[in-house]
Amino acid sequence: MQKFELRLDDIDFQSQESFKTLRFNVEFSGEKNQVFYITSTYPNEGKSTVSLELALAFSDNGKKALLIDADLRKSVSRQLIRTGSIEMGLSDYLVGRAQFDDVIAQSNIENFSMIFSGPVPPNPSEILDGERFKHLIETVKEKFDIVIIDTPPMGSVIDAAVIAKNCDGGIIVINSGQASYRQIRKTKEQLERADSKIIGCVLNKVDASNNDYYYGYYHK
Repeated sequence: MQKFELRLDDIDFQSQESFKTLRFNVEFSGEKNQVFYITSTYPNEGKSTVSLELALAFSDNGKKALLIDADLRKSVSRQLIRTGSIEMGLSDYLVGRAQFDDVIAQSNIENFSMIFSGPVPPNPSEILDGERFKHLIETVKEKFDIVIIDTPPMGSVIDAAVIAKNCDGGIIVINSGQASYRQIRKTKEQLERADSKIIGCVLNKVDASNNDYYYGYYHK
């Protein structure tokens, strides 16, 4: 098993409380719900930050949490490593170069582990739609209490919709100053066509001077 020390940025008290509220709502989305994807419409809306902080909120609450970086095209998860060496990731597993135990990375945070994205493959959508990804999801459900999957934005590729088919529910992250209603609706419709259950959305990057919380959670 790989090991690493997580690089964490300080977040303010209001944001911490908002992620706790988000965790609470996810917990009450369904008794058997265990695997959740996080996506957005555009890049840079904050989905990777939300994915990380939500997984950490679960681990802080005593749950064995796994964060899977499934953004195989433009991963940012390497920036989370303070120390440690990650040799194998999700793409290595999906193409058969690695086994499950090879790609799990245990952090210095109690109850928090990750699967990093791995090398960029030539066919991300195809390998995410394969049997090995489905088998991976079944495996992690047995070993972890909660699994958060960071997926690519829906506005440019279909990877999130492919991943969503294997999840119990999903959250759309929305940058309050970027995404348009029409594009958000299109994202929602694309995910619903993949038989994905959308449990809500996170309104991100709100002007904190005019709002009680930096992150808002809206249940469907």
